[in-house]
Formats: sequence, C-alpha cells, structure tokens
Amino acid sequence: MKAVVISHAGGPEVLKIEERPIPQATADQTVIHIKAFAVHRYEVLTREGGSPSVKFPRVIGVEAVGEVYEPSQNTKLTKGQKIMVVNGGFGRAFDGSEQEYALVPDDIIHPVTFDGSWTEFANYPETFYTAFGALKTTKLQAGQTLLVRGGTTGVGMAALVMAKAMGLKVAATTRREERRQTLLDMGADEVVIDQDGKLQTDKSYDGLLDMVGAPVVSDSLAHVNRGGYYTTIGLLAGEWIWKNFDPFENIGGKYVTAFDGVDIDDGIINEMFKLINENHLTIPIAKVFKLDDIQAAQEYIMKHDRPMGQVIVTTD
Repeated sequence: MKAVVISHAGGPEVLKIEERPIPQATADQTVIHIKAFAVHRYEVLTREGGSPSVKFPRVIGVEAVGEVYEPSQNTKLTKGQKIMVVNGGFGRAFDGSEQEYALVPDDIIHPVTFDGSWTEFANYPETFYTAFGALKTTKLQAGQTLLVRGGTTGVGMAALVMAKAMGLKVAATTRREERRQTLLDMGADEVVIDQDGKLQTDKSYDGLLDMVGAPVVSDSLAHVNRGGYYTTIGLLAGEWIWKNFDPFENIGGKYVTAFDGVDIDDGIINEMFKLINENHLTIPIAKVFKLDDIQAAQEYIMKHDRPMGQVIVTTD
C-alpha cells in the first residue's frame, strides 16, 4: 500500500510516498481502507514542525472516510461497512489518513449512513462535526439569530447551511466583498463585512460562532445579545490568548464557551448525518487531488486566492 511519510519537519518536499505492507487487525484495532480525506491548513503547520506533540516519522491527516477492511477481534464492525474516522490521535499520536490503509482503534471508528460518493463523503467528518457541535453548544432555537464569524471557512460554511436547516436566521462574515453573493447563494440571510478586525454592523445576535479568535474577541462579544451565547471554535488569527480582556465589559449577561471537538459522539454524528441527508446539505469542494499529488494538495490549501471550499484527496 502507499503511505505518505514525513521523516522530519519541512516543506512539501518532505511528504514522501512509501510502499508499506497493509497492517493487520488486533484485538481492538481495525484496519480501514481509506477512500478519501480532507486536507487542512493546520496539517501544513504540523508538517512544518509546528505541532510539538507530533513525533516524526509520521503519516499525518486527522480524518478519513472509507470502509472496514479487516475488523478487530472484539469489534461489532463488519467488513465493507462505511465508516469515518476523525481526531482521537489519528494522524498525530499514530499514523493517520494520508495512506491507503490504516490501523485504527475501534473507539474512534464511526459507522455512517451516507449514499454519496467518497469525495462527497470526505467533505463532512471534521468540518461538519465541528460546526454541528458548536451549534449545539450555542443552544439556539429555531427563529433565533446567529452570526458566523469566518463564514467563508469550511466550518463557517458548514455552520451556515446546517443552521439554516435548523431554522435559524443566519448572518455570515467575510473580509472580501466579492464573496458576499456566494454566502447569500448558500442561504445566508445577511452578510457582514469584517474589516480590519471590526464587524461592519451595529446589530447584535442571539448566538455567535467565532472562527477568528483572540484578536477580535471583544469586537465579537459586542455583537452578542445579553443572554446570548458566544462559542469560539477556531484560531484563524493565529493567537491563543485573550489579551487586555475586561470580563465585565465583554461578557456581562452573556454565556461564553469553546467547542474543542475532543469527544466525538456517535449520537451527535448520527443526528448530524440525519440533518445532512434529509436536507441534502453540502458545501463547495474547491479541488480534488490524488494521493500521489499530496504535495500539490498541501500547497493548494495555503493559497490565498483559491476558490472557496474544501480540498479533498482520494486514494483511488
């Protein structure tokens, strides 16, 4: 089988395709046949050495879709069953998605009902799960208002289409005026321009999902109604710490939390795919690559001017 192995940190050239034997199942680890996976910007950071907990050599990639190839001795999974894997150490503590087959602990393998292609299926695992988990954390009801800050990110677009299906009134942000119509076409009730870290609106909302992070937290919270929920998800700005933060000014009467996606729950996955399947929800796919072209895929994900949408790699 083919595996993309990183022996040491560096540029795209360190992504080396090697031939390896297909692993064998154990008592509680199943071999999956990986069909496709999404590529993420933070995986580029890991490749470059920016994730100290990841030790090389490593096959990175934190999510995959595919099917059961060889079930473990103790699993209820069956050969050929359609599954997804996301997080749980995948691609970080042990080898991940950038290979044709993987040996994976049973407790992070999730059976899924989905009838689309492998490429379409790969659009969902981490991106939609993160968005759906954040929406549930934000505790809004049909008819309430939501602002998605970072609306043109994968998670932002997933949150937009799912929130609309859940009956919310949704505003989405972009820093680029030319992307306004795309967000409206995807169902946004309103598009807000995010200019120099300031939202160009006087409105406030019942809930806010923030993909941008620490540098804009005070501005984001200023647009949350009293009694509303603010949920931070991402760190697009690259900063972790809230600086010069006055809690009384910023969060008086508001609820503040973060969705970290650590605990992947089968019940939430099933609820999410029910919403996806019943409403035919999807977000754009910017480009599809083959596994042999993984270097090009990682270079493409970092392009500033590329089309909106996810980058998918297939192993076929």
